[in-house]
Amino acid sequence: MISLSKIVKQYGKQVLFLDAAFQLNAGEKAGLVGPNGAGKTTLFRMITGEETPDDGDVSVPKKLSIGYFQQDIEEMSGRTVLEESIAGSGRLGDLHHELAQLEKDLADPEKADEMEKVLERYGEVQGEYQQRGGYEIEARAREVLHGLGFDDERVDGDVGALSGGWKMRVAMAKVLLGRPDVLLMDEPTNHLDIESILWLEGFLKGYQGSLLMTCHDRDFMNRVVDKIVEIDGGELLTYSGDYDFYERERALRESQREAAYARQQAMFAKEQRFIERFQTHAAKAAQVQSRVKKLEKIEAVEPPKRRKIVKFQFRRAPRSGEDVAQLSHVAKRYGSRVIYDDFDFQIRRTERWCVMGVNGAGKTTLLKMIAGGLVPDSGTVQLGASLKVGYFAQQSLELLDPTLTVAEQLQADFPLEGVGSLRNLAGAFQFSGDDVDKKIAYLSGGEKSRLVLARMLFDPPNFLVLDEPTNHLDIATKEMLVEALSDFEGTMLFVSHDRSFLRGLTNRVLELGTPGGPTLYGGGYEEWVQSTGSEAPGVHS
Repeated sequence: MISLSKIVKQYGKQVLFLDAAFQLNAGEKAGLVGPNGAGKTTLFRMITGEETPDDGDVSVPKKLSIGYFQQDIEEMSGRTVLEESIAGSGRLGDLHHELAQLEKDLADPEKADEMEKVLERYGEVQGEYQQRGGYEIEARAREVLHGLGFDDERVDGDVGALSGGWKMRVAMAKVLLGRPDVLLMDEPTNHLDIESILWLEGFLKGYQGSLLMTCHDRDFMNRVVDKIVEIDGGELLTYSGDYDFYERERALRESQREAAYARQQAMFAKEQRFIERFQTHAAKAAQVQSRVKKLEKIEAVEPPKRRKIVKFQFRRAPRSGEDVAQLSHVAKRYGSRVIYDDFDFQIRRTERWCVMGVNGAGKTTLLKMIAGGLVPDSGTVQLGASLKVGYFAQQSLELLDPTLTVAEQLQADFPLEGVGSLRNLAGAFQFSGDDVDKKIAYLSGGEKSRLVLARMLFDPPNFLVLDEPTNHLDIATKEMLVEALSDFEGTMLFVSHDRSFLRGLTNRVLELGTPGGPTLYGGGYEEWVQSTGSEAPGVHS
């Protein structure tokens, strides 16, 4: 279906692809992986025709329709969420809006002279619209938007009033509604909560077309894709299987290449010793010359390219008192919407609470009240003795100084620390090489999130309150973070949509929005899943 052959692509001195090749067949679902800057977005753009390779061929059949979801969204305003979703859904959306305009023209007395022409066009458009299933598009649009977390009020509300994260969901709805032959998806789970991620998982598993996506959610990749395409040193390597299979197979290939490299190096050393020992002996001259020629003909085995994942040993947090937080008779509402009413909740030292609940259940509200950023309407929130609270939320990004570089920010925060220690810290959160010299003003939202987490965890508090801490972190960095926090001796309260994070760190679950009021579970996330039969509130398997 789509094939790339002998692709070469270079930006300045940086070579992204060198004789790279891969094929995406009809119905295949592939995950695209590789380190930051490896060329994943460039590959997408070459498939869509927005960029061309320096050499090689990108073959895309002319009649093939492609839907591309990317992190850069266009301006949206002047329509409802529903209208915007339909309008951007490709050919069917165009027909939908042309049909609506033609119906207005038919009822317009001023267009009486053009009526024959309008009627003819109306018949053409209506025929194609019906053939493409257009009369179900509004129902399908609502279904997709509900799946992505929109309630009816938002669906029929002004798209221009939405935040950037919600507009990103509208952009995704447009692509999904278009039902293209091929879906290209760049980090589709970044702005979704766990309920929407699970819905999208099901949607893509049942999708009849082909899929090529990047994603930082291991569970999502494992359940959706049937092959992995890895960008590795300018090549495109294909692994037939899910993400776990790819990791095992990659490790096996690395160990085999390492063994082959070691064997060849030992052989080279042995031959070199013979040459050096007998190169001045006339009787051995022929043998020496023969071995020199033999070595010149052998193709050297390249050592395996190891991805450098920096593991950072975070310091031990100071011990807090046994009672960390106590909420008593707390009430909180927004207008007529009651979020909490006479709510009691206690957090004790070393407990790791994850807060589950559908959109609007009050997860972020709870974290803000405990962190001191929001006052309840009534009741009390009391924090325990000897507490040092670390609160991570998207608003935390505003605390960074945009005039500083990453390295300067860390040096300003920890002036007594050595440069090596701070570089290790930066490296653990994917700031390596020249990245540490980037101005904070030019960092992406994900890069800022990583920097805020690095600053928080270098000198760790004993009570971590984290609102979606894994947004924009890649799989390896998330796993480093889970490993580091698994040794954390303090207390945690967090909201996360990442199931590996939830499984790895939770020992208590608070579920909000249940019919009888907030429900407490004494086990971790996996026990909660077994108990409720769902991976997220209201989403049953």
